Amino acid sequence: MEVIKAGEGQKLNVFKEIKSEIIFSSGRMMFLLVDTKPGQIVPEHRHPHEQMGICLKGKAEFISGEDKFPVETGTFYWIKPNEPHSVKVIEESTFLDVFSPPREDYLEKASL
Repeated sequence: MEVIKAGEGQKLNVFKEIKSEIIFSSGRMMFLLVDTKPGQIVPEHRHPHEQMGICLKGKAEFISGEDKFPVETGTFYWIKPNEPHSVKVIEESTFLDVFSPPREDYLEKASL
């Protein structure tokens, strides 16, 4: 068993100034903690990984195509593989993202 606290994982910047931390990554899934500030934007992107998560604190707007979804503390989300999506941060927020399989690109960035 492994147990760690937030702040003890591998740090990386995925999108410009948005801070992320790999909490755990195994052969099948990855836990990524993401901290954002008001006004930050995660630009539209897509990836072959399935993504599920929860907003641990704050408020944001998740966008997929023409659809906009308000996400706030306690809201869960599911982004299917290759689904285009972006995020507009409204309040300082923390998200826990779970990817399956793990994001190889994030693992490479974290190891640099």
